Amino acid sequence: MISALLPLSMLGAVLGLDTVSFPQAMLSRPIVAATLGGALVGAPLGGLIVGATLELIAVETLPFGASRYPEWGSASVVGGALFASRPEQPAGAMVMALIAALATAWIGGWTMVKLRQQNARWAAQSRDALDAGARGAVISLQLKGMTADLARGALLTALALAVFAPIAEASLGLWTVDTRVSRAIAAGIATSVCAGAAWKIFHASTPARWTFVVGLVAGLALLGTR
Repeated sequence: MISALLPLSMLGAVLGLDTVSFPQAMLSRPIVAATLGGALVGAPLGGLIVGATLELIAVETLPFGASRYPEWGSASVVGGALFASRPEQPAGAMVMALIAALATAWIGGWTMVKLRQQNARWAAQSRDALDAGARGAVISLQLKGMTADLARGALLTALALAVFAPIAEASLGLWTVDTRVSRAIAAGIATSVCAGAAWKIFHASTPARWTFVVGLVAGLALLGTR
């Protein structure tokens, strides 16, 4: 994990930037970000497992306007890397990876708010140039904001890994709940969050309900053939 700290931090920086600033290419979605984080420590499948679980929780997020919401890009890198770093997948590894990712996502949301406030201050300092339509002032503000967001993602990822890696390691030594039970509880909680988010979307629309039911049945049928 220590040897991969720098590349993981850089990945967290890029995916944190993708969340809002640039290029918003959906690379910061948990299922993508966690898989990439797992790949950097040599176990992309482990990252994918955590990413798919986080994705169930992330569908609750509606990132509109200036509202505060979790920053899933950097956080998913943390969760995916922590789980993938234990290829034997001991009991509690998935739960601790999810806890680390959720905590990082919450803190990441706070850091994005602070960055927006700083962007507003930088814009206020350049108000005269902006009012005059100065092209250089606009480009400068854009580059400054994106650079700050890149640095925010890198620092957030590095600190989260530095804090949660030893906590997860210590917790796994004391974990007594069976692996299957631990994963079932984690998956059940994530699924309930996803179901609540889906209900808010489709409960008021009959066509949307039937679309959901058809998709659910098709997915269960596909699962049953595996």
